[in-house]
Amino acid sequence: MDYVSALVPPVVMAVFFVAVIRVIVKTQGGAAKAKEDAAVDAALARAESTRQASAGTDA
Repeated sequence: MDYVSALVPPVVMAVFFVAVIRVIVKTQGGAAKAKEDAAVDAALARAESTRQASAGTDA
């Protein structure tokens, strides 16, 4: 029975790992993808405009 107790933790971790990967893959895309992409684009635009504004005042 020692081999069973030695194999259980890796098997459990492998099952959880596969479950996490499946969740990640399933949540990619879909209806919320456009909204998430728009939020990221807006955040990047704000960061870029802030960087340009601070670079303009330093010169």
